[in-house]
Amino acid sequence: MTPAMREIVFINTAHTITHYSLVILPTAVLAMAIPGGPFGESYGPILALATGMFVLYGLMSLPQGWLAQRFGHKILMSAFFLGTGAGLIGAGFAHSPIMLAIALAFAGGFIAIYHPIGTTMLVEAAGEKPGRSIGVNGVFGNLGVALAPVVTAFLANAVSWRAAFIAPGIFCAAVGFFWMRTPLVPPHLSHASRRPFPPIPAHLVRRAVVVLMLIAMSSGLVFNAFTLLLPKLLQERLAGNANLLPLVGLAAFLVTLCGALTQFNVGRMIDRTTLKRVFLPVSIVLAPAMLALSFAQGWLVLPLAAAVAASVFGQVTVNDTMTARYISPALRAKIYSVRFFVGFLGSAAAAPLVSTLYERTGSVASVTTVLAVFSVVTLGCALFFPNRKEELKPELWADAAPEEEFALRS
Repeated sequence: MTPAMREIVFINTAHTITHYSLVILPTAVLAMAIPGGPFGESYGPILALATGMFVLYGLMSLPQGWLAQRFGHKILMSAFFLGTGAGLIGAGFAHSPIMLAIALAFAGGFIAIYHPIGTTMLVEAAGEKPGRSIGVNGVFGNLGVALAPVVTAFLANAVSWRAAFIAPGIFCAAVGFFWMRTPLVPPHLSHASRRPFPPIPAHLVRRAVVVLMLIAMSSGLVFNAFTLLLPKLLQERLAGNANLLPLVGLAAFLVTLCGALTQFNVGRMIDRTTLKRVFLPVSIVLAPAMLALSFAQGWLVLPLAAAVAASVFGQVTVNDTMTARYISPALRAKIYSVRFFVGFLGSAAAAPLVSTLYERTGSVASVTTVLAVFSVVTLGCALFFPNRKEELKPELWADAAPEEEFALRS
């Protein structure tokens, strides 16, 4: 295995850990909510304990671009592995709601490192056609979302809900120790250094950044709320019996797997066509599928949830490639930091939104209806995004606009 390939393996593994860690609680809560338990018997209040995790997950993403310039990618990714592992292990040993909330928030602060830093490292290693690499990386992220309900349900049933936090925490820390012993690829071997970034017209860069920030807010809410809601949605519509928890985990795995396959295919398509031609069809599906999910019952929920997952996760690959195509390498880490910080506005609202609406209505239908409304914003972003052939042939950007309209290059 080459040094570059070894580095990519760690980056992809970190993506799996990131999304796995964020959605342990939504399944574990089904085993934690018991009469006389230390956390009570109500689903909503326990799920709301993840709010601090998502708040710090968003807030701490903002300084990562600047921290990378000072400390380097290696140190920050080491902190990601070790800090996330410690937080999850702490959550497994929590004996009160406050202790659990603090441990999850601690983990969330370190999980925030991955997307700004890991995505930047991946894009720079991918070279001129990052779509496929981003798509494969997205599959690893979705693998984390898909595995979390299955493994968490299994550990909660076979051992206890505490093992559902402690086991992945130990795994994450172990990967971190291996990462610390792995040298980074020398900068002069990076694909990004072989060809200068093209001079893209400034008004198109601004337009792309506006879309990136708008979609970060809307998709941050929809993405996190859907992944948090999915186990409860499937339990309510498919398996009301608590003994069928493993079935819920398996169904959630199959639904999320559809999102993973979509990300892989979207990544391959992006390298052959413009972003808008992929972004628009994926976005059109989301709102009607989410609205239909509000009223569906029985096994019809599975294909509808799969369609929502395909759209939600497919957009992630498109969004990451937007930054790679329109933002110069020197600014990418900072833009990714700002983008994920803006996304925190939606991500942080996901847990209280799901828990509050469910507690007031007693049904997941109200949540999916609200998410369908926010999905319309995503469609608007897709319509507004530029559709330029220069994305596929960067050498054509030099003739796209007068010199005074060129974006500043750093």
